[in-house]
Parts: sequence; structure tokens; C-alpha cells
Amino acid sequence: MTSTAVRVQTVPSFIEDAWWTPDATSLTERNSAEVRDASTGETLAVVSTEGLDVARVVDYARTTGQQALGEFTFHQRALKLKALAQFLNDQRTSLYELSARTGATKIDSMVDIDGGIGVLFTFGSKGRRELPNSNVVVDGPPETLSKDGSFLGEHIYTRIPGAAVQINAFNFPVWGMLEKLAPAFLAGVPTIVKPATPTGYLTAAVVKFIIESNILPQGALQLISGSARDLLDYLDYRDLVSFTGSASTANKLKSHDNVVHGGVRFTSETDSLNAAILGEDAVPGTPEFDAFVKSLVTEITVKAGQKCTSIRRTIVPKALVNDVVAAARERIEQRIVLGDPRAEGVTMGALASLDQLRDVRSAVETMIAAGGELAYGSLDAPRVTRADGTVDTVADGAFMSPVLLTWENAEAIELHTIEAFGPVASVIGYDDAAHAVRLAALGAGSLVATVCTNDPEVARELVLGIAAHHGRVLMLNREDARSSTGHGSPVPHLVHGGPGRAGGGEELGGIRSVLHHMQRTAIQGSPNMLTAVTGVWHTGADQRFDDAHPFRKNLATLQIGDAVRSDLRQVTLEDITAFASTTGDTFYAHTNEEASAANPFFPGIVAHGYLLLSWGAGLFVDPAPGPVLANYGLENLRFITPVAAGDSIRVTLTAKRITPREDEEYGEVAWDAVLHNQNDEIVATYDVLTLVEK
Repeated sequence: MTSTAVRVQTVPSFIEDAWWTPDATSLTERNSAEVRDASTGETLAVVSTEGLDVARVVDYARTTGQQALGEFTFHQRALKLKALAQFLNDQRTSLYELSARTGATKIDSMVDIDGGIGVLFTFGSKGRRELPNSNVVVDGPPETLSKDGSFLGEHIYTRIPGAAVQINAFNFPVWGMLEKLAPAFLAGVPTIVKPATPTGYLTAAVVKFIIESNILPQGALQLISGSARDLLDYLDYRDLVSFTGSASTANKLKSHDNVVHGGVRFTSETDSLNAAILGEDAVPGTPEFDAFVKSLVTEITVKAGQKCTSIRRTIVPKALVNDVVAAARERIEQRIVLGDPRAEGVTMGALASLDQLRDVRSAVETMIAAGGELAYGSLDAPRVTRADGTVDTVADGAFMSPVLLTWENAEAIELHTIEAFGPVASVIGYDDAAHAVRLAALGAGSLVATVCTNDPEVARELVLGIAAHHGRVLMLNREDARSSTGHGSPVPHLVHGGPGRAGGGEELGGIRSVLHHMQRTAIQGSPNMLTAVTGVWHTGADQRFDDAHPFRKNLATLQIGDAVRSDLRQVTLEDITAFASTTGDTFYAHTNEEASAANPFFPGIVAHGYLLLSWGAGLFVDPAPGPVLANYGLENLRFITPVAAGDSIRVTLTAKRITPREDEEYGEVAWDAVLHNQNDEIVATYDVLTLVEK
């Protein structure tokens, strides 16, 4: 590139719901960067944000994006994520073609592209199953703060009022964006995504498809392609930054005045020297040894080892170091074909860029100088399969062969502090389980570790020893070797993150990651006020007892607080005996007067709890066909006061929570059920769950 105007395609940004590129005549070497094909070195495009008004981007998210997303409930947003996943599923062919330019093989692209789409599907499902059809999440039961129940306290989650700024790494240009977009969108928070320059053109292609789908509302997603060094200057306590990348960059961002003093929420996922520990029982010839070697080779070759979750430190019994290296060498030589991903038969592609190749080689050289020995591989330019099928070295390709290092000193500082972010791993020996735990902990906090053993006691000692140093631990043995998603594969259901060097944050984790984009607030007030704010009926709030049984009301007419109260029904000894006989539940408290009276909890023979529940249903149910379609369960059941023969019970049923399903002709209703005895003492409390027509 020269200092004159650049005449190649520029990767666009998407801001204020329009595509934007800088004035081509303003681009120079200093304010723009070229991106190249990782395998051939061919210039693909230029990236620049010269002239982009970042302040307007942030303001648009906080205003237009917040307003548009706030018009939808969790369930409505979840359905949009599902629709978006279905739409992107149909675009995978063109995305795979573009992904190959980043050095990604078909398997690599599947992990990135299909994995990202899978995250959208997961959150689309979990949002409808685990969140209310509203914009408020109630966190835990209410706390009674007064003797008469007129003053309560409770915790709620509501969305943060700003933008979710997502600064992503180069290694997963699709998954890295979608795994952050999904929980932010579900929470109702607009996203500003800033991808890494070397592979950001693939991110831009995905955003283009997202915009073409016309599924997301205005302002929900903006894309900054290129440098955004002043982005944090425009953020404050309303906003959240989610960063993935190097620890040095994370530390620089975390030291920004708006983070330190301005209250910007900051979470990061950074360098991680992940470990895999082989149990002493997992000797050559066992399924565990084979699974361990397979995992090691997979982790250093998929995405050419450019994964924050790749295995960097392979911790094995000292006597097995050579066996593990030999088995890994054999598997690499049998299965790994290095080359251009567009060539038939290639199983490992290039690093993302020549800069990345230089960084990885430099890291390995430093490790060798510190005592590491090259047990397999080379730092020389490898022979690779070109796109046309010929085999040769490629001067402008970012190719590197897999590398295994061994160390005489298993506690060398460089081994546990330098991450060669490529197809590189070290194999080191431990003396006993306690030594293995200590070696794993020297990573100073990691995203993930594997413990490979078929001995439950070994697994327990190792896992409990290293768990606090890691965000995730995979226990690998013969039982799950085939079904396991693998050491290096975060899943949207579980948290992705780790302590210490790994950044200290958490991404994904199902609904936990949605709550990261929300503020937890303690609210206090009367039962009526808490009911009004949360949309959930609270004990002590108003109830409506009218002539229409609530089971006669569909979701269009049923309201929170609609209730029915039954008459008393007496429980006789004959009832208790008959229930014991027909169910087979002849526990002594229901059949033996002397033994029951000796129990400090019972006054003598008492009614079965499940007899009372059955009678409770008989007392509140409206038997004729109507809007109530089915009873699908109970929640929060507690038996409080025993009911003896001669006592009576009545039930009060109140509509507690109403959750219409967006894509069905029915919804769920949770009913607060309370059984009282003839003395108005509470016998039992529980929630009845029903499906009700709209």
C-alpha cells in the first residue's frame, strides 16, 4: 500500500441502520490496513474507520436500539433469534467459501459458522422455556420485611439502558459475534460489534445477511469494521464492554478512565494456558489414553490451534511423556494434511495472517530458549498442499506445522506464562496428583482443563484440586469419549470464561449470560406494588373472587389475582386408611396410631400429603371442558401442618403468573395454591401449573 488513495474494496461498517465506508481518497497506510488471504497472501480488502463518528454510533444504540428492542418481550426476541438462525442456516455455503480465505478448513468453518448459528438456536429455545413473556426477571422468592406481610422485598433484573459493545478476536469471526449477540439481544440490549481486522470481512458478510433478513429491529445491531480506539471514550455506566483477545489489550482497556471511574461494565476473555491432565491409570492401551491423544491432536490442529480453549500444557505422568509424544506424532502424521483449505484432503489450514505466524514462531523460540525442547515439528516453512493440489512451500501463506515441546523443568516460568497462539503444545511430566494440580494452577487462571481418567477417586482429587483455577473442566473417559463435545468447544448452555489470566469474566452460560446484560435491583413495597412491577401475584396482594370460576376464563380475560376459595372438607380415618390401601403408601404415620403419636411431628395418625393434594384439586377444579387444557405439574410444594383424622381442609387458588406462548394458541398459568385447615392454619403451599387457551 502507498500513501496515495487505495483502490481496492473496503470492508464496510453498518451504523445507524445504513452501510458506511470511508471516502476512498482519504485512505493511507496510516489510517487503513490491508487484509489478505491467509493461504495465498492475496490482498482481499482494506479496512478503515477514517471519518466514522463513533459517538453517533453509541447514541443510536442507546436511543433507537433501546426503544426498538424494548417493544418486544423475552419470548418475542427469542423467536427472532430462532428465525435468524434459520435464515443464516441457508447462507452457510457462501459463508464457508469466504471462511476458507481465513485459513479455515471445512471442520474449522463448521465450528465457527455452524457453532455460531447453534448459539442462536439455543438462546431462541432457552429464552422461551426459561424466561417469562415480559421484560422483568424475578430473582428468587420475596422476603417478608414486616410482621403483617404488608412490606416485602424482592430482587428483579431489568435490561441495562445502554449498549453492549463487543470487541472480538480474529479466530472466530462468526461464532465470536453470535455468541455475544444472542444473550444481549435476548436481554433487550443493542449490540455494537467490533471484530478483529484480519478476519472482520467474514463478520461483515454475516452482518450483511442479518440485515437482509429484516428480522432484527432498528438499532439492534451495528458493526464497526476497523480501528475504534476511541470507542470507550463515549461509554458510561449504562454500557457494557465484552472483550475477547490478549490479556495485554484487556488490561489496557480495563484501565480506561470510563471503566475505572465511569462505571462501564467490563468483562473479558483473554489468554489462557489451558491444561489437559492424564490420570495415572490411563496408560497406553486404555481407551482413556487413546481419547487423550486424540483430544491433544485435535486441539492443536483445529483452527490451526488458534483457539482460546486449545490445550497448551499437556500434563501426564512422568513415565508417559515419551509415550504421549510418540502417539501424538503418529496421529498427526496419519491424519493431518497441511495446506490451503480449498484443496481436497486438507485437514489443517493456515494461521490467520503472516503477523500471527511471526508471533507464534517468536513465542516458540522464546520457549525453546527457556528450556523447551522441540519433540515434534519444525519452525521452518512447511511443505503444504496448494489450492491446485500441488505440494510446495508458500512464501506468502501463514502456514506452520504442529509443534510439540517437552521440558526437563516442568515448572519453568515460560512454560506457564507464554501462550503460542497456534498449533503448539507442551508435554510435561508430573510426580503425583498433587503435583499435577500444582502444575495446572501455574497457568494463573484458565478457561478450561481436561481430566482424563477412568478412576473416580483420581477424577475427584484432580477436579476439586483445579476447579477454582478454571472456568470449565471436562472429565474425559471411555464412557463419554464419543459423546463429549470436546475440550475446546464451549457450549451455550454453560459458562465460558475463567479466572485470573483468563480474564475473570463469563460468557454464555444459558440465561446467566442474558442476566449479564441486566441490572439486579432490590425492590421494596407492599404486595400490591410488587405485583404491579413484576407481573407476578404476591401473597397479600388483592384477589378477585367473582361469580366466574377462573378456570372458565381464557388468557384474554384471566387476570393476575383472579381467585377461587373452596368450602371445607373433613378428613376421616376411613379416608386415610382407604388411601393407604389403594396406593400402597402404608407408612406408619398413616396406619399405626401408637408409632405415629410417638413421632414428635405428628399428633397421631395423619393424612397423606398426596391425599390432601388430590382433594385440593377436587376442591378447586371446574370439571366441565373449558379453556384449561391440562395440568402439567406442581412447583414449590411444602407440607407445613399435619392433618389428623377429623380435621378439615379448604383451598384458595389464585392466578399467580400468566405466560402466553407467542407461537401457540395457549399459554402457561401458574396458580398459587394454599391449603388451610379448619383453624385457618396453613397446611400446604404449592404452585399448580396449567396450560390455558388464549
